[in-house]
Amino acid sequence: MRVAIVTVGDELLAGEIADTNARWLCERLTECGVDVERVTTVPDRVADIARVVNEHRAAHDAVVVTGGLGPTHDDLTMEGVAAAVGRDVVEHEAALSWLTGDDGYSHDDLAEGTADIPEGARFLENDAGVAPGAVVESVYVLPGVPGEMKAMFERVADEFSGDRVHTETVVADEAESALIDRMSAVQERFDVTVGSYPGETVRLRVRSTDADEAERAAAWLRERVDAGQR
Repeated sequence: MRVAIVTVGDELLAGEIADTNARWLCERLTECGVDVERVTTVPDRVADIARVVNEHRAAHDAVVVTGGLGPTHDDLTMEGVAAAVGRDVVEHEAALSWLTGDDGYSHDDLAEGTADIPEGARFLENDAGVAPGAVVESVYVLPGVPGEMKAMFERVADEFSGDRVHTETVVADEAESALIDRMSAVQERFDVTVGSYPGETVRLRVRSTDADEAERAAAWLRERVDAGQR
């Protein structure tokens, strides 16, 4: 399964807050066996949200959008997603009932637009907040508040699946450029991919959908790199 992530918010692009949602979603989706192929951040503009969501849903099995939900003037994600799929944004009866149910809000207390989602979309309850989420034509729309986003994602996590990728780490006390020959060789010998991450040492991440294959490839590498002092 191939997935793209879209995070929405002027504050992300201004560097005012870190985009922790994208990182968490990448980790969680990878755990589900999903290939995350794109992460795009867009401003709070309907046209930008619609354009990017359209581009990604044409090329991926699903798109996860987070941020910009709610009734305030800059919460434009639902409108942007609706535009991407050619639908209107309408008040959703189930969302309204959920918001005004037992121990909930009175209808008069809710700001206009709180229960609005794209017409025909599946409503997602927000277990940790107010703004509802939605699923429409393989686009999953989640809140931007991290706790709310995580709780809502778990409601749909079983809809994301694929071959789980197993990762082994090999530490090398060598220059990254000096390791190219062994990185190439291990990928020729084993059904794995290798990524390198330089720092004080170079960490080689060996990945495979076969746990045993990843372990064998990592063992082969460890015998052929200078590990230095760990």
